[in-house]
Amino acid sequence: MLLLENFWALFLISAPWLLLGLFIAGLINVYLPKNFLNKHLGSDGLLTTIKAAVIGAPMPLCSCGVIPAALGLRRAGASKSATTAFLVSTPETGVDSISVSYVLLGPFMAIIRPIAAVSSAIVAGVLVGRDNALNEQAANDNASNDVPSTASSSCCSSKKVEPIKTSCCASKNKALLQPSHWNKFTDAIAFSCTKLLEDTAKWLLIGLFFAALVQTYVPADFLVQWGSGILAMVVVILVSIPMYICATASTPIAAGLLLSGVSPGAVLVFMLAGPATNVATLGVVANELGKRAVASYLIGVIGVAVLFGLLTDVIVEKFSINVAPMLGEHHEVLPQWFTLLCGVLLIALLLRLVARHMMQPKHVHSA
Repeated sequence: MLLLENFWALFLISAPWLLLGLFIAGLINVYLPKNFLNKHLGSDGLLTTIKAAVIGAPMPLCSCGVIPAALGLRRAGASKSATTAFLVSTPETGVDSISVSYVLLGPFMAIIRPIAAVSSAIVAGVLVGRDNALNEQAANDNASNDVPSTASSSCCSSKKVEPIKTSCCASKNKALLQPSHWNKFTDAIAFSCTKLLEDTAKWLLIGLFFAALVQTYVPADFLVQWGSGILAMVVVILVSIPMYICATASTPIAAGLLLSGVSPGAVLVFMLAGPATNVATLGVVANELGKRAVASYLIGVIGVAVLFGLLTDVIVEKFSINVAPMLGEHHEVLPQWFTLLCGVLLIALLLRLVARHMMQPKHVHSA
C-alpha cells in the first residue's frame, strides 16, 4: 500500500510539469520551420556546432526519435560536427525533461542539466569534426601524391544562370495552402498528446515506479558509502549504456537513485549518459560518421558528463544546496486541486493511448 501511495504522489507532482513540457514541445515541433535546421547546420566549424547543440537542446525528441532526425540532417547536408552535437544535446535534455527535473530533482539540477548537456554536445561535436578534418587532410595528401594537380576551368562556369521567375498567382496559391494558426495549434496539441506522449509514456511510468520502489524499500543511507565520486559515476555509466531511455523518462529514475543515496553528480552523469550513449545511438554514429568517430563521441559525452558530475558534487557541498525531490514543497508551487486535475488529465491521455493501440487493426498474414 505504501508503494502505491508513493507512486501516486510522484505521479501527481510530475503530471503538471510533464503536461507543460509536452505542450511547449508540441509548439516547437509545429512552429519551427522545417528548413531551419538544414539552413543553419550545413557547414563545419565551432559556431555551427554550438548552434546545433543549442537548437537540439529544447527539441521534443527522445533517444528513439533523434536518430532518424539526425540521419535526415546528415543526409541533407549537415556536417559531422553539427550532426554529432544535435545527436547528443537533443536526447540529453528538452523542455519536457527540464520541467520534470525541476519538481523531481529541484531547481539546481533543472538548471545545470541543460548546461551540461549543451556543453557535452559541443565538445563531442568538436572532437568528431576534428577527427573528420584530420581524415580528410590525410586523404587529400595521399591523393595529391598519386595524381598530379592540373588547373582547369569549365566552360559552364562562364555561363550566367538566369533567375527563376515565379508567378504572383503561384505565391498566392502557396499562401492559401498555409495552415491557419488554429490548425497549427491543434496539430501541436495532437503531436504532444499522441506521438510524443507515446514515445515517453512507457519509460516514464517505469521510472516513476522505480523511484517509488526505492523510496519505499531502500534505506536512505544504503548507497551513501559508495554513492559519490568517480566509482559511482563509472558504475552509472556502465549501467546506462545498454539502456534505451529518453531524458524525461530518465528523470524519475534519477530521483530514485538520489533517494537511495547516490550523489547529485552521479545522478547527473546518469541523466546525460543514459539517453546519449545507448547501443542504438552508437551504432548510428559508427555507420554514418565512421567507426573512429565513436571514440571521439564517447570521450566527449562521458568526459564532460563526469567533469560536470564532479563539479556538481563540489558546488552542492560547498554551498549546501538541497538537491532532493520536492515532495513536500510541490503544494506550495501549485494548488492541490490543480495538481490533481493534471493527474486525472494525464491518466485520461494515457488511457486514450491504450485504447488507440487496442483499436489498431492487426495485420493477418495470409498463407
